[in-house]
Amino acid sequence: MHDIKFIRENPGKFDAALARRGIAPLSEHILKLDRARRSEMAKVQEMQGRRNAIAKEIGMVKSKGGDASQLLAEAEEIKTTIANFEAAQENDDLAQQLAVIPNLLQDDVPQGKDETENKQIIQWGEPRKFEFKPKSHDELGEKLGLMDFEQTTKFCGSRFVTLKGPLALMERALAALMLDIHTGAGFAEMVVPHLSKPAGLFGVGQLPKFEDDMFKTTNGYYLISTSEVTLTNQVCDKILSAKELPMRMTAYSKCFRSEAGSAGKDTKGIIRQHEFSKVEMVAITHPDDSAATHEMMLKQAEKVLQALELPYRVVVLCSGDTGFSSSKTYDLEVWLPSQNTYREISSVSNCRDFQARRMKARFKDDSNKETQFVHTLNGSGLAIGRTIVAILENCQQADGSIKIPDKLRSYMGGVGIIK
Repeated sequence: MHDIKFIRENPGKFDAALARRGIAPLSEHILKLDRARRSEMAKVQEMQGRRNAIAKEIGMVKSKGGDASQLLAEAEEIKTTIANFEAAQENDDLAQQLAVIPNLLQDDVPQGKDETENKQIIQWGEPRKFEFKPKSHDELGEKLGLMDFEQTTKFCGSRFVTLKGPLALMERALAALMLDIHTGAGFAEMVVPHLSKPAGLFGVGQLPKFEDDMFKTTNGYYLISTSEVTLTNQVCDKILSAKELPMRMTAYSKCFRSEAGSAGKDTKGIIRQHEFSKVEMVAITHPDDSAATHEMMLKQAEKVLQALELPYRVVVLCSGDTGFSSSKTYDLEVWLPSQNTYREISSVSNCRDFQARRMKARFKDDSNKETQFVHTLNGSGLAIGRTIVAILENCQQADGSIKIPDKLRSYMGGVGIIK
């Protein structure tokens, strides 16, 4: 959500920031709606003044034994009118307009139209040179008898898989390894719900824009697309003390996405599934600390890939590829031999105060006692399915067996090779 005061004071700057995302100027329209709302608010303030005066009149009439029923009826009518106005404010034209405008980008986000103009800033590890043609992860998994698409499709449909034996163990082992790395850096481990009310999804910016990409239950709940939703909302409608910051949380969870609009993309294998597992990191910080926290969270995601000895690169997303709620995003892309390219395995984003405004997450500054919005950040640490993909493809042997990365072996009970 955007600060209407900032738009009032900086309409040109606001429109210029929107232009970086390819959005036409909106400040004139927004300020017109704002003036209409403020006019209505002035009327409400007049009514509140009248209600206060009526309260005094009622007291005087009753003290003299008179009939105050007409005054009481007027006071009740004013109370109802004010309550209706306050309720309507939550979903009026201005609120609806502000709810669908993406976050403003940081100045150092590179300008670009789409993912082809993202900027690489880090490359770690050298892609392995194979003495044989590397197989895809799904071919390897099926030939090992540990990845079942055919049977699962019969009762679930496409974009689902059943992992068996050592691959099921690998998923559990990867979750434990990732959580150990993040809790070792001060992230508190959490177990969070997989369902959220609409307000929780609105708070992190997934509603109303991305409703088509989510699964909804018959009683109005949504299955989370990432535990960012239920982790970040740990501070919704709260006023924290400055001493409580920073808050750092991590969770292993299932995630659910309808993948609307992805027809024909990654139809084979487990790169793009309706249900997948992920270890997520979320940080709630003082505004002065969010940039440094962003860099720290990037390093945390890198630590996992380095522990698994998987070649990767880091790119800064350009203006045309940065997500709705983010002011700046780093993507980590892992090397996949079968595709001869890097593929996203983690996104680490700084949302600044954008989500905090939507979920009313604030803190009280000890120095001046003023209430400010916190900054929120999130990052995958990592997507587990895609990590399994990367291990299978990068660690495959000529005979189709999989050599387990050294640091993962202890989490898999000493298993060194899958064959």
